[in-house]
Amino acid sequence: MRRHRHQLPPQVTDDDDDDDDSDDSDDDPTMKCVSCKEDYTRCDAGTCRECYEEASETEEELKREIDELKSKVSFLRFWAPLHQLSNRFATPCFTDVVLMASGDGCGEAVPVPAHKAVLASRSPVFRAMLENEMVESLSGTIKISDVSYDALRAFVNYMYTAEACLDEQMACDLLVLAEKYQVKHLKTYCEKYMISKLNWENSLVNFAFSHQHNAKSLLDASQSLIMDNMDKLSKSEEYKELVEKDPRLVVQIYEAYLSKQVNTASLKDCSTKA
Repeated sequence: MRRHRHQLPPQVTDDDDDDDDSDDSDDDPTMKCVSCKEDYTRCDAGTCRECYEEASETEEELKREIDELKSKVSFLRFWAPLHQLSNRFATPCFTDVVLMASGDGCGEAVPVPAHKAVLASRSPVFRAMLENEMVESLSGTIKISDVSYDALRAFVNYMYTAEACLDEQMACDLLVLAEKYQVKHLKTYCEKYMISKLNWENSLVNFAFSHQHNAKSLLDASQSLIMDNMDKLSKSEEYKELVEKDPRLVVQIYEAYLSKQVNTASLKDCSTKA
């Protein structure tokens, strides 16, 4: 809360000549605080001293709150069984379920250990799978198809730590898993990363990928980039592949572009009439 300023009452002097001296001070330019809009002295810069001190106190308070939140997050973060694995064949303690990647292509599948409680709390799909007497719940083994060991390990680790070391391929792999198992936080995390890496060369690929996996933010960003480069569209190899594999997406791009052009023309007409 803002503190109330205590204004001093005007001083009364015995000599009337002092009034003439005070008139000289009126020639000084009036400066107002950008925060409270009240006058401030020349020794302050942009804000009066009281507002500056108040802002400094607020900054310190926010820093303390941030540190406290970080401490709480660290305390509430689950211990990840993968942290103690020095190699792919080490066995952690206290886990009660393993996930197996069936698309690794590296010979025998290597189990990724986890805890049922953690999986169920992070994913409604895992919850339904483990709460009911399904094969996965009874056997303690969950088989994940079409995924590499590294991607599955990163996926499980994210559910414990909310952290992932991403590159473009890993972001795609994790987004697919996040969509399949409804881990919304991870899906958003991957979308943001992929949007940050978006450029003309990968825009069509990302557009098709996001459409397939219901990644709306990535879809909108890639579509916007494509529409800004329509003169290059038909010349790209990715465009030719998209025409053959999924022409509906090509139609969607042109429909969105046409709609944008119509809206732009309408706005110009309205501004001209106004």
